[in-house]
Amino acid sequence: MSAPAAGPTTGIEVSGVSHRYGGETVLHDITLSLPAGQTIALVGPDGVGKSTLLGLIAGVRKLQSGQISTLGVNIGNRAAREQFLPRLAFMPQGLGKNLYPTLSVRENIDFFGRLFALNAKARASHITHLLNATGLAPFPDRPAGKLSGGMKQKLSLCCALVHEPDLLILDEPTTGVDPLSRRQFWALVDQMRSERPGMTVLVSTAYMDEADRFSWLVAINDGHILACDKTSTVLEKTGTTSVEAAYVSLLPAAARQGVSTFTIPPYVDDGTPPVIEAENLTRQFGSFTAVDHVSFRIRRGEIFGFLGSNGCGKSTTMKMLTGLLDISSGSATLFGRPVSAGDMNTRMRVGYMSQAFSLYEELSVRQNLMLQARLFRLSAAQAAERVNTMLADFELTAHADERPTGLPLGYRQRLQLAAACINNPDILILDEPTSGVDPAARDMFWKHLVSLSRDAKVTIFVSTHFMNEAMRCDRISLMDKGRVLAMDAPAAIIAQAGAASLEDAFIACLEKAGNTVAVSDSASAGIAAPQTAKPVPPLMRWLSRFWAFAQRETVELLRDRLRLAFAILGPVSLLLIAAYSVSFDINTITYTVVDHDRSQISRTLAEQFSGSRYFRQTSPTPDLHTLQTRLRHGEIALGLDIPANFGRDMLAGRKPELDIIIDGSMPFLGANIRAYVEGTLVRYAQELARTSPIPAGNTAQAFSIVPRFAYNQEFRSIYAITPGVIMLALILIPTMLTALGVVREKEIGSIMNLYASPASTGQYLLGKQLPYVGLAILSYLALVFLSVTLLGVPLKGSFVGLSLGALFYILASTGFGLLISTFVRSQVAAIFGTAIICLIPAVNFSGLLYPTSTLVGIPYYFGEAFPATWFQLISLGAFTKGLGVRFFIPMYAALLGFACLYIGSACLLLRKQDV
Repeated sequence: MSAPAAGPTTGIEVSGVSHRYGGETVLHDITLSLPAGQTIALVGPDGVGKSTLLGLIAGVRKLQSGQISTLGVNIGNRAAREQFLPRLAFMPQGLGKNLYPTLSVRENIDFFGRLFALNAKARASHITHLLNATGLAPFPDRPAGKLSGGMKQKLSLCCALVHEPDLLILDEPTTGVDPLSRRQFWALVDQMRSERPGMTVLVSTAYMDEADRFSWLVAINDGHILACDKTSTVLEKTGTTSVEAAYVSLLPAAARQGVSTFTIPPYVDDGTPPVIEAENLTRQFGSFTAVDHVSFRIRRGEIFGFLGSNGCGKSTTMKMLTGLLDISSGSATLFGRPVSAGDMNTRMRVGYMSQAFSLYEELSVRQNLMLQARLFRLSAAQAAERVNTMLADFELTAHADERPTGLPLGYRQRLQLAAACINNPDILILDEPTSGVDPAARDMFWKHLVSLSRDAKVTIFVSTHFMNEAMRCDRISLMDKGRVLAMDAPAAIIAQAGAASLEDAFIACLEKAGNTVAVSDSASAGIAAPQTAKPVPPLMRWLSRFWAFAQRETVELLRDRLRLAFAILGPVSLLLIAAYSVSFDINTITYTVVDHDRSQISRTLAEQFSGSRYFRQTSPTPDLHTLQTRLRHGEIALGLDIPANFGRDMLAGRKPELDIIIDGSMPFLGANIRAYVEGTLVRYAQELARTSPIPAGNTAQAFSIVPRFAYNQEFRSIYAITPGVIMLALILIPTMLTALGVVREKEIGSIMNLYASPASTGQYLLGKQLPYVGLAILSYLALVFLSVTLLGVPLKGSFVGLSLGALFYILASTGFGLLISTFVRSQVAAIFGTAIICLIPAVNFSGLLYPTSTLVGIPYYFGEAFPATWFQLISLGAFTKGLGVRFFIPMYAALLGFACLYIGSACLLLRKQDV
């Protein structure tokens, strides 16, 4: 990477840039100038602002102050930045951070190709070229989540390079990757640059030896630039021969005191039996053998190193020793006792640090350590003392009250190691504890480990990809494909391989086992160069990016069986259970009177209702047909039909019939209305007995009541409950599923793919919404089918009218879920927040329990401002009242308005930059 071809001279200009997180400034007035067409290394300890600076240069992080020009583009200008993004490839920190685990190798690259609007032929050509160049061609259908660390990084690089960028930014791309894969990775980058010589490569790295290969060097510490020049010039000015030595010499005097070499006292065997033993240890996952007859013995106080390629079985072996994984065959003992998941006495003496972060993101650093201490049964006083000691030993005191989410990777690793040591263990099992940690912090770790080993006789079983760390081990084991290739002291393995260094010996062992550091040369292999992407019309670009997100979300959803089952079975279960358990209540009953008699007695009868607090009279109705129409439109819930000659027949003792017409579409409401009506009429009859000359003995039955129920003559509760449950299911389940969409990507980090792409937030959100809309429509059809066939609820109105309403309702509910997902910070908050926000208005204010006409004041307007109320009118009208499309037009308009409001608000709230 030292001799770039001629390229554009306008590179990266940073002027007066500062950046803060809360009250902490991580970049202090940064000013630097970098040429285009070069390979540039950015080096520095954890938490000094490397990732922040790279994010600002790429435009994926919001610029707070100063100016940045990247390849001649003003990054602070939004329009200019969006125009620049097709020229950028950004690979965030972390193994496969920009990948989607359930998507295959080919599907991941294809997604990025669609994201950058490559047509089908160009995508296929680029994918073939990249897979062959990286050696991933044999694994096109393997899910990204099942790749080794090195293969993930190769795939991440393929995804970044699929659109042939002018600027490639890699944030610690080889962290956690074994030496062989690191060499393969950089050989691949070299090959890609030879094919595209004008490409600028900007890389941050924790491996100082890697920085030696770059043509330019930027050294940063504590948010300040220490050096920015050609690598050769920096080495010459500092009088050093390596980047690591040059970096140390550039540090302030106080900082240099913390960076020093240290010697490790030789290990002395005290003659006690081995504390860790494995004999033919084997672990199988189906037909795949992850660990294949591994044997070793580790003595008390020994530091035993575990080296191997990514995916060779190191982590699996460690998990078997801790009891986290069952042993398929063979045996393992700790302190002479067989490993058992239920052996608490043994586990209390073991400290374990997993490769992936396994502490609680919701708790602060101090709270995590305190929890670990109490889990190991330390008293409150002992726990507090031990936590303070760990905070001081691992230099975490300044971050004690921060949550791990916002900490750099190196600090998260310190926290994990502190948690593993919290119980003063006799055995420490550490799975790549210094992955992503800067050299100074690694030295601090190892000083602590050496002290534990030599002074406290703690046995340490540690895996690592750093060769200088492996040299500090008393013995090491080299693994590949589940088998042990060599086991001895580091110096002995170097001598046996006839190599100059442990890394060379390690790679020699791997190559002897059939691996190779070389990458495929497309030209020599006869592979055609990828086709140049042709210009794409704006509409096709928009559709390509929209479909990229929609297709990816669909594939992920279909492969997530739990989410898929919840999406399909959730609404069905809700329908079958809730259809029989919802009750109703009322506050006021709107009614009208059809008075054919117009006598004093009929007017007195009507006045009995107008004087009751349970009834609210509306305008009189001239005839029975008009009364039925008003019932159909939901204007009234009760109609009194007083026949002609009602008063005269009463006085004559002929017991005239009084028709009481009740809206029976809601059975519980109808039953309550009937009870209230009968109670009112009984009181009226008693009053009539005292004031009217009706023959004695007839006053109690002066007239007969004939109740009739409109639209639900059978008066079965399931007829009314079912439409409401469909409404509830379609606002609850689809909203909860989509509410996870954006926040899940924020948590795992794949949201960076949106930030670093030319796609808009609208394309992203609509693409994510589409599969959930489709799935919700299938749920709706299943609900209607079960309602009609299984529950026996007739659909009296228009199926087309109901389905149109359901479609608009689903658009609104999924849009609302995306809106929630844009501003919450965790998936837990998204789920609970969505459930609460949806349930309260849908159950209480939508007409499910009682008609919205009975609501007054804030509850009424609250119900009207939520889509569930409007779809309840459609669902109830279609099922029980026989209504169709023409009647539902106002409801359609309201639901479409909600959908546009929610999606539009989500687009405005979802910023296409990190803060």
